[in-house]
Amino acid sequence: MYDWVVWFHVLSFISWFSALFYLPRLFVYHAENIENKGFVEVVKIQEYKLFKYIGVPAMWATLLSGGYLAYSLGFSGNAWLHAKILFVVFLVIYFVSLEKFRRDFEADRCTKSGKFFRMYNEIPTLLMLVIVAMVVIKPF
Repeated sequence: MYDWVVWFHVLSFISWFSALFYLPRLFVYHAENIENKGFVEVVKIQEYKLFKYIGVPAMWATLLSGGYLAYSLGFSGNAWLHAKILFVVFLVIYFVSLEKFRRDFEADRCTKSGKFFRMYNEIPTLLMLVIVAMVVIKPF
C-alpha cells in the first residue's frame, strides 16, 4: 500500500505544480494585456478553471497522501521530514496567495505588473528544490 501512496503522491505533486507554475504565467499575460477586454475575459476563465479544477484537487491530494506517508514514516528522528513539511506550508501559503491575486484580477482590481508576476513565478521553483532535496538527500 505504501508504494501506491508514494506513486499517487508524486503524481499529485506534479499536478499541483503544473498549476503553481502556470497560474502566475497567466497572470503575466493578464497584467500585460489588461486593456484587451476580450482577451482578459478568456484569461479569467482559464485562471479560474486552472485554480479550482486542477490546483485545488491536486493540492489536497498531495497534502493528504503526504500526510499518510509522513504518518507511516513517523515524525521522530526525521528532521528532514519536519523541514519538508515546513516548506510545504510555505507552498500552501503561496498557493493561497495565487487565489487572492486571481480574485483581484477577476474583480479588475489587481495592479501588479507582468514583471512582478514573472518574479513571483520563481517562488515555487525554489520551494520545490528544497522540498525534493529534503526527500532525496535527507540532509539531517
